[in-house]
Amino acid sequence: MLYDLFSYLDKLDFPGAGMFQYISFRSTMALILSLIISTVIGRKIINALRKKQIGETVRNLGLEGQIQKKGTPTMGGIIIIIAILVPVLLLTRLSNIYIILMIITTIWLGTLGFIDDYIKVIRKNKEGLSGKFKIIAQVGLGLIVGLTIYLSPDAVMRENVEIVKGEGKTEITYTPEVKSTQTTIPFVKNNNFDYRDLTSFIPTKYRTAATWILFVLITIFIVTAVSNSANLTDGLDGLAAGTSAIIGVALGILSYVSSHLEYAAYLNIMHIPGSGELTIFACAFIGACVGFLWYNASPAQVFMGDTGSLTLGGIIAVFAIIIHKELLLPILCGVFFAESVSVMLQVAYFKHTKKKTGIGKRVFKMTPLHHHFQKPGNAGIDAIIQKPFTPIPESKLVVRFWLIGIILAVVAIATLKMR
Repeated sequence: MLYDLFSYLDKLDFPGAGMFQYISFRSTMALILSLIISTVIGRKIINALRKKQIGETVRNLGLEGQIQKKGTPTMGGIIIIIAILVPVLLLTRLSNIYIILMIITTIWLGTLGFIDDYIKVIRKNKEGLSGKFKIIAQVGLGLIVGLTIYLSPDAVMRENVEIVKGEGKTEITYTPEVKSTQTTIPFVKNNNFDYRDLTSFIPTKYRTAATWILFVLITIFIVTAVSNSANLTDGLDGLAAGTSAIIGVALGILSYVSSHLEYAAYLNIMHIPGSGELTIFACAFIGACVGFLWYNASPAQVFMGDTGSLTLGGIIAVFAIIIHKELLLPILCGVFFAESVSVMLQVAYFKHTKKKTGIGKRVFKMTPLHHHFQKPGNAGIDAIIQKPFTPIPESKLVVRFWLIGIILAVVAIATLKMR
């Protein structure tokens, strides 16, 4: 909104209006505005949630500080969503196809999470929204994102081409703007991987269509997997919000260098015209998460609920897909990945041992993984991994996960040169 206004004022030589042409200026403004919004409206929303007695229902799992969390306001993800959308609507170019996709993602998964929380908290149904309806909604979003990238004439990229010259010198040039199913693959010198290579067995005349179908299916899988992984991670005060903010910083850097021809050439990555606007979205995302931490850090005054966790995960997934960096997600979202893998391993091993011996055994003392570190070792739980024997305090555990997240984010960015 403001971008179009100030673009018009710039044509009239209005003093300072030209600042809105710079992505760096609008990104800074988005970060500041989202921080202000999340901290200012956060208190009002928390008070409203308390007044309506919308509190967390906590099971007694024998974890330190767990019972004390009972009654803490939940559905605080509303704070994050508002703090993201307001700066984005004000400061970005709303005609940008990537911004449109990110706004749809935020509203779509925010609504899904809100319905789930509403059923759990207001209607007192602990199961929440049926799992199949969640999957259907996530698949629907994946279809929208995948098909939009396929069909929109604005969703294009320019492939880098390395030309070797004399005396070992190289020069990076770029192809014209094209539709492409290429993505960045880490730790590989010529680091563009094309999903088309996976459809080489299909006849040529059907291969393009098959490749895009494969791309849409991969998009659906990534959106579903990352949003659910973020949901599993939201179990400790500040863990999901802090980890998401760290990932947001990395994604913001990646989107900026991908949009800048010279930086993209230096890093030998594909150039994605128009992706610079996503840097503004990333800054709003970071500010919203950090501002939410003001109230969500231990001891939490509010929980984000599925309203926030599903939204955060979906935003990260769609953002990475748009800038063709989805294969970096296992590194960048390593904390989310470990949390979801721990649950899958636990369930699979329990079912296997129960079927084989009649008694289900566990790999971890408790999952998701962060709860494993809160349980004392040898506490009557037949688990393969018992260490640590002494429970780690929640606040220390969260900070350690944040530090791991920072390391993984640095590694993910460094992979652009580590090849």
